[in-house]
Amino acid sequence: MTKSAVVRGVGCAVLLGLSVALTGCYVVPVHDQNHYNAPPPQPVVIAPPAPITFTARLYPANEGAARYGMVLASVTNELDGRGVFTTQIGGETYTGEATRSNGGNREGVANGAGVKGGWIVCNYRMNTATQGTGTCKLHNGAQFSMHVGG
Repeated sequence: MTKSAVVRGVGCAVLLGLSVALTGCYVVPVHDQNHYNAPPPQPVVIAPPAPITFTARLYPANEGAARYGMVLASVTNELDGRGVFTTQIGGETYTGEATRSNGGNREGVANGAGVKGGWIVCNYRMNTATQGTGTCKLHNGAQFSMHVGG
């Protein structure tokens, strides 16, 4: 055998050995922060809806209410079936709660207690999500027709 045949034989053996040895190898990338600059996932925060405040207008409905004229009130809907009711009539401030009767029902009651011992009770029905009508009765017998919303 000649020297070139031996070299060729050794070269073939090396190539064959390398090809057999490399058949089970995989190239796996190494995680490197410099090559992967994607920001980490951020948590999604969903804020609860903010309360909605409605203006209510109370119009005199009898002689007892005529001396007060038209009165403004406000209802802050907490969006959970209840809210805060406030009004000022004849120098007395009334504050209380407005509550829907049966969860999804459009009817409800608003009560307020005065700082001087008086009270007001209103029954209402929301015709839409932002407008409604009702009646209110003051502790002294004054009665009002109520319009909620704009």
